[in-house]
Amino acid sequence: MSHKFSGTGVALVTPFNNDNTIDFASLGKLVNHVITNKVNYLVALGTTAETPTLSADEKKKILAFIIAQNAGRVPVVCGIGGNNTAEIVHQLQTDDLQGVDGILSVAPYYSKPTQEGMYQHFKAIAEATDKPIILYNVPGRTASNLAPATALRLANEHSNIVAIKEASGSLPQCMELVKGKPEHFAVLSGDDDLIVSQIAIGMEGVISVAANCYTADFTQMVNLALGNDYAAARKLLYKLLPGISLLFAEGNPAGVKAALKLLHIGQNKLRLPLVPVGEDTLAKIGAFNSNI
Repeated sequence: MSHKFSGTGVALVTPFNNDNTIDFASLGKLVNHVITNKVNYLVALGTTAETPTLSADEKKKILAFIIAQNAGRVPVVCGIGGNNTAEIVHQLQTDDLQGVDGILSVAPYYSKPTQEGMYQHFKAIAEATDKPIILYNVPGRTASNLAPATALRLANEHSNIVAIKEASGSLPQCMELVKGKPEHFAVLSGDDDLIVSQIAIGMEGVISVAANCYTADFTQMVNLALGNDYAAARKLLYKLLPGISLLFAEGNPAGVKAALKLLHIGQNKLRLPLVPVGEDTLAKIGAFNSNI
């Protein structure tokens, strides 16, 4: 694959014990599960990891554990983002990022900055580190859209801005990014259900939630699409689609933690304000899992 972050990246969940402490045994099991089932890279401390509920010390321990458990098998990306630019810059300059192959940085949330504000935010981040940076646009959660023109401006001006995780769900916006991107810049999906169609328009991979639990089929589907075998990729897509929908029926990562519990990975425990899925959704996830 042509780009370091092509293929399937997985946004790892953070398993918790019943007393709300971090379940490192299950996290280790999850890391081995996804690598064995052919993900191309790991994403630690993304929003799927319930990162806003983690202390600074917990984040450091989780990252160090994932890097150690991975043991150099696949690249590791670390989520460092937010709406306090100065704090993100400070983290990048002071945190131990040895063993980290890239940074995933979400667009500022809640503040709703202008396009110029987002440009200046990511410019400051790019200048604070020599690590490769993946921009993350998810307007459904941040309440502001990182426009293609702004993302491409950043990519053209900063060689270490190497990709965008585009989760707008807008194929026209994705096509604008693909059409205008510089050679070093990859357009990645943040929408598991759209990835086959997005690869068809020139996107190079996905940072996935479903790859935590439906790993083997999901990674095979992505690889088939990247190899232009769309007939086989479509078969897997339509096999997985009901399950992917269920994972997000009551929010992320509640659905995927329920699915992982059924795989005997983790306790289906979330930290407030998130709660486990209801009994109806849990039963549907169980029925889906038993039939794939």
